[in-house]
Parts: sequence; C-alpha cells; structure tokens
Amino acid sequence: MKMKLFLPAITFLIVATLSSCTKNPVEQAGAQGADLILINARVYTLNWDDPAADGELDPDAPKDDGGWHPDAEAIATKGGDIIYVGDTTGAMALRGDGSRVVDLAGATVLPGLVDSHTHVFELGAMLDGIDLTDVATEEDAVKLVVERAKTIPKGEWVIGQGWDEGAWANRYPDKILLSEAVPEHPVFLASLHGFAGWANQMALDEIGITSATEVPVGGEMRLGADGEPTGLFLNRAVPLMRGAVPPPSFEARTRHLLAGLEQMATDGYTTVHDAGDDAEMMRVLEALEAQDRLPIRVYAMLSLRDEDLIRSWIERGPDSDNDSMLVTRTVKAYYDGALGSRGARLLYDYSDQPGHRGISGDGYGFNQELMADAMKRGFQVAIHAIGDAGNRESLDILESIFEEAPATRKLRHRIEHAQVVHPDDLGRFAELDVIASMEPPHAVEDKTWAEERLGAERTTGAYAWRSMREKNIRLTFNADNPGSDHSIFYGLHSAITRQDKNSEPEGGWYAHEAVNADEAVRGYTIWSAYASFREDETGIIEVGRWADLTVMDVDPFVLADEVAADMLLGRILMTIVNGEIVYEL
Repeated sequence: MKMKLFLPAITFLIVATLSSCTKNPVEQAGAQGADLILINARVYTLNWDDPAADGELDPDAPKDDGGWHPDAEAIATKGGDIIYVGDTTGAMALRGDGSRVVDLAGATVLPGLVDSHTHVFELGAMLDGIDLTDVATEEDAVKLVVERAKTIPKGEWVIGQGWDEGAWANRYPDKILLSEAVPEHPVFLASLHGFAGWANQMALDEIGITSATEVPVGGEMRLGADGEPTGLFLNRAVPLMRGAVPPPSFEARTRHLLAGLEQMATDGYTTVHDAGDDAEMMRVLEALEAQDRLPIRVYAMLSLRDEDLIRSWIERGPDSDNDSMLVTRTVKAYYDGALGSRGARLLYDYSDQPGHRGISGDGYGFNQELMADAMKRGFQVAIHAIGDAGNRESLDILESIFEEAPATRKLRHRIEHAQVVHPDDLGRFAELDVIASMEPPHAVEDKTWAEERLGAERTTGAYAWRSMREKNIRLTFNADNPGSDHSIFYGLHSAITRQDKNSEPEGGWYAHEAVNADEAVRGYTIWSAYASFREDETGIIEVGRWADLTVMDVDPFVLADEVAADMLLGRILMTIVNGEIVYEL
C-alpha cells in the first residue's frame, strides 16, 4: 500500500484574521517576532460545530463536493499561545529575528492530540521490561522471558506485561513451562489490561502463595489437579502477586514515567489523562512538575483504591487551574472487571460460561462512600465500568449521589470504557451528563471473542459509539495504553472503519456503530479537552488558545473517504506543547 501525502496547492478558507485577535498579531509578536511559524500546511482548525448526532456534518465544515479541504495553511505562536491562524503570507508578516519558520510542505496540522485514558507509568515500565503485546502463544512469551533472564543476576525479578487475557481466555497459561525454563528468577507477567497475572513457581515461593492463601472476593487463583496454585491469577486476585512484587524505586518510577511521556510525545500526543495514579506515582509526577521536566501535559486521575491518598486530596481539594503541566482534579474508581477475563459484570449470564455474571462493587474493591466524599469536595470521578450491569449500577450510584448533593452533577463525571451498555441505559448517560470515555481499538481487538462472551444480541449494544452519539452522549476517545496500541492512526482507523490492522472484517465489525472522520478526530481533541474542563484553552486551533499542535504526514479526513487503510501508514512529524517543539522527526 502506498502512503498518500498531500502536497499540491489548494484553495484555503481562512478562519482567523487580524480582526479576530484581541490584539494586533504584529504587536503581539513584538520586535523579535513570533516564536514559531508553521507555513504551507494543511491545517484543520476544528473551528466549526460538531456533526449532528447522526454524523451529518456542520454546514461550516470544510467539505464540499470535492471532498475535505483544510481551512487554513499557516499558524504563528508566541509565548505558548496561538497568535495567528490563516495564510502563509499573513503568518510570514510576523517573522522576526527570533522566529523559527517551519515549511511543512503540505503536512497536516491538527489540534494537539489528547489520549484521555492512559497508564503512562506502565507504558514506561513495558518499554523498560518485557513487552508481551501481540505475543501469540505461551511458548513465545516464555522465550522472551528466558532471553531477559540471561541479562540480569540470578534471583532478581523478571517482569513483563502485555499478553492478551481476552484472546487467551480459553487457553490460559500456567507455571509449568515458565518454571522449567526460568527456575532461578521469580517471574511475574501481567496481562494486557491488567486483569490477569501469570507467575512461575519461584515467584509463588518468594511471596508465599500457597493453596491456603486467602483470595479476595471477586478474584480467582487457579488451582491445579494437585490442589496447588497454577500461577494464574484473575481479576481481584491479581494484586496478590502484583502487590507483592518488589516495587520499583523512585528513580525507576521516574525513568518509567519519562519514558512513557516521551513515547506519547513521539506519537503526537500533547496531553494524557493518566488513570489510577497512587501515592508513589503522584510523588514522581509532582517532583517532575516542580523540576519543569514534564514533556507533555498530564491530567492525573487519583486511584480510589489508595484510600489514604484520596483522603489527603479531599482535605486539600482538587486543582483549580488548567495551565499547569500537571493538573489533578479527578478520582479513578474501579467498579467491575474486564470482559475478556469474564470479570465484567453482566445483567445476564456469560454466553460462554452459564451461571457466571462477573464481579462488581464491593467485590471489586469499590468504595462508594469515599467516592461520594470526593465528589462532594469537587472532584470529577471516572468510573471503570465495562459490563451492562456494571454500567447500569454505576449510573445508579451517580444518580443517587446527585440526588443527595445536586452540585456534584456539574462535574463532568465519566464512565471509563462504557463497553457494554443496555439500550435502556443509553439515554441515562445524557440525562445525567455523564461522559463515555471509550477505546476504538478495543472494539477491533475484542471482536474475535466478544460475541462468545455476550451472544449476538448483547453485542449489538457493545462499543456502541454511533448509538451513543444518537442519544447525545458526550464521548472522548483513547487507547487505555499499554493495553492497546495508542497510535492515533490506529485509533482513527478503528473508529472510522471498525476494522483491524488487516482491514478485517470486510465492511467493518458492526459497522453501523462507526463514526466519521470529523467525529473521530474530535474524540481525540476537543471532546477530550471538554472531558478535562479545557475546551476554552485547547482542542481547537484558534487565536488565543494554547499552542498545542500535532503535525502528521497524512490527511485523515481525506483518507477516510478514499483509502482508509492508508491511515495506518501515517507518521507523526512534530509535536508542539505550549509553543515548544517536544518531538520532531
């Protein structure tokens, strides 16, 4: 497949002129001129209204009978803000001795990308450890562990992450092969989404896991024919192992965080919403912010499971500013498990496991009273809910808190994943002003087994982006990394086509739930900005907003209508945060 670049000159609709500025751009640029000037670009400002609920484009959207076309070709920035959006001539008028001018030669510029649900520490740890993403078999995973074990002293822990608990659910691994191949290192391998864990015998011995070990409610520790642990842990049993593995040092956590953030910058993201940060993670984040070392913006979600941390923040109160590189005003709660590991709470039995409906609430470590206290203190909450029962019960809980404390309703609460929602509950998201925070890659990755778990009827209400839009539910898109590939090109392709990286299935998986290019791009920009109370500062390319921008070598708007698969070949050319180029190819 040949990658399409878009270089020819075209007619531009100029959306920002001198009259749109509160101050003349020349005066604002000063004697030294603009800091950064981008010219000869395909700029999509998103400075037109959202598409209608059915996907019909706003009349002002820059699309006509000839297809999509950008609505500007140049941008100038100063002091971290955008001071000009328009044509190249107008931008070059702001050039001074201190200006850097970048000729983008037809590359596409979008508002700075936001991944609204990440696990950046885990991403960095994966980059630093064994990456099992896309590993197909137990044998292949063990080979990678063996190679890593050769590089570290005997007795040190070998850590990895990324094997797919959903795809492997009917053939879960055990300790036998892993223990035989790596007998002199304790090994713990977390699954792709963190709802399963796999350990060897030395790890079990180090931690003292036996058949007598008490398993938390909502968890499963698999036992073998001999009655002893097999090394496989599911759902709420995973912390038995994960929590006992020696934690990384402050220095290692710092290394992991910076590696994760730098990777996100390389991949075009100017902001991440980091989900489930505990006290140690917050200590690293706050230290790096104080040292001015955060390369991109971090919107931190405090882990409700760290109750001491939450109580300290309730006493302190949420951050009230938007401008800091680190902003903390959200609490992440876990209500149910994952669909792949059959932990998501369903209204009716799993189709492939009669008598089982998953776990939720207290069984999954959910502290409703503490969450309510945080909401009353002014915190936004983001509740992990995947199953249709999990989503219904989460909405019930939010509604009950709204009735008790009406002011909490205005805090833009979110349900993370909102993966399987009963049709009767769709309208409640909009009625309660709850945002659905969803992952387009999950739909195309889960399609091989989701219908086995749910049956055909319930699958029609899963990953239901169009149905949600039709109910006027606010969406934000993300990847839940490192559980899924966070490439924006993969995310947009998944959202628009409902196909995987091999363009399968033909026509898309439940294609009626797809969104169009305008909606997909907004899901990673202005809609994600709204989900973090920043819709006035970013998400649109406009004079006076933050100079947070993403430059790529393909035009996703055009490709969505022509050869959508070519989006997967795209590259990030530049990532700009607060007017500073933090990544350049």
